[in-house]
Amino acid sequence: MAPRESDATANADHGGGGESQVLRDLLALVAAGDRAAFTRYYDLTSSRIYGLAVRVVRDRHYAEEIVQEAYLQYWQRAADYDPTRGSVITWMMTIAHRRAVDRVRTEDMQTERLSEYGVRAAEPEMTQDLPLEAVLRSVEVSAVHTCLGHLTELQRGSLEMSYFGGLTYPEVAARTDTPLPTTKSRIRDGLRRLRSCLDAQDDR
Repeated sequence: MAPRESDATANADHGGGGESQVLRDLLALVAAGDRAAFTRYYDLTSSRIYGLAVRVVRDRHYAEEIVQEAYLQYWQRAADYDPTRGSVITWMMTIAHRRAVDRVRTEDMQTERLSEYGVRAAEPEMTQDLPLEAVLRSVEVSAVHTCLGHLTELQRGSLEMSYFGGLTYPEVAARTDTPLPTTKSRIRDGLRRLRSCLDAQDDR
């Protein structure tokens, strides 16, 4: 299936508690095998998953394949989602990101691509400091999902918008009604906490 545009897609899981609850409710139905709910779930979220995949692999054909693979995994693993660890869209994006990185490696594009993908709008000091793609490169989806749940709500939301949502720092600042320096600091602090948590997971 090709990714579908939806008026609600841009706000899914970031547009307020109501939209987040819609995705949680749909995912619960998907876990029970409800195909109609899965279609609605796909319509609400697929353009965002596709956007992430395109940013990682830089190839629309590969991105479409990644979307198909990711949604098959969402269908099969819907029951694994734990709302205490983060939002539905974070869980989805983490899985899709992992599949996209695997595709980059499989296609022997690692050297060329891995330096390009990730936080689309990250400024030089961020990419040199704590690039999120470097943090996520070799860890399991479940660990990332768990550690994102350990961030503050503001840190997690800012990371979701800047990394998973592909927003620029100014766009994140505008959406959260926060000064730009505060937004930058919040994202950097969130990245540091995420890396620290993932390092601790590796030591277990």
